[in-house]
Amino acid sequence: MLSVISNCAASLSQAINQVSASRQKHTLPDLTYDYGALEPHICAEIMQLHHSKHHATYVNNLNVTEEKYKEALAKGDVTAQVALQPALKFNGGGHINHTIFWTNLSPNGGGEPQGELMEAIKRDFGSFQTMKEKMSAATVAVQGSGWGWLGYDKDGGRLRIAACANQDPLQGTTGLIPLLGIDVWEHAYYLQYKNVRPDYVKAIWNAINWDNVSERLQAAKM
Repeated sequence: MLSVISNCAASLSQAINQVSASRQKHTLPDLTYDYGALEPHICAEIMQLHHSKHHATYVNNLNVTEEKYKEALAKGDVTAQVALQPALKFNGGGHINHTIFWTNLSPNGGGEPQGELMEAIKRDFGSFQTMKEKMSAATVAVQGSGWGWLGYDKDGGRLRIAACANQDPLQGTTGLIPLLGIDVWEHAYYLQYKNVRPDYVKAIWNAINWDNVSERLQAAKM
């Protein structure tokens, strides 16, 4: 019996190591536009720091945490696995959220969505302007640091507005599929807008990539 248990443990450890070896590390995604392309709505200095410093830190810390988690799994150290959960949530959420955020923005953004997305917004909020006002209010109201989101409730087949604290990922904490996120950590706006968060939230609508949001809605429905 001890021989069987030992063999099972060895097989599990080998399987974990094989999966870990095949898994590529997370990397910082490239932007499809220059750091200064979203001016005057978001200045180049903010974009450069936000992407190359802040997002890069989440990626690096996520990779380090996953390595530690792999070691804890291999050792069967449940205490260490539990202790690493907050770091996984924070850095993993930071990577997920920012990866969505960059694609939600475009130098050619702004205006209003078209097609099925606009129809869904009108159905669930009455009008685009109402949705915009409700999402802006929820985003500005985030206490401390966090995100405002437009998400898709797959079970209900409807769009929902939500706010998440810190780097909590929308889908992992609410079940909503993220379509559009607005980052209201101070590093996203303070150099340009100081402590006037409402001005930043008002300005960012001029850079929203509605084509990307529409694509995300289509994917969420599949």
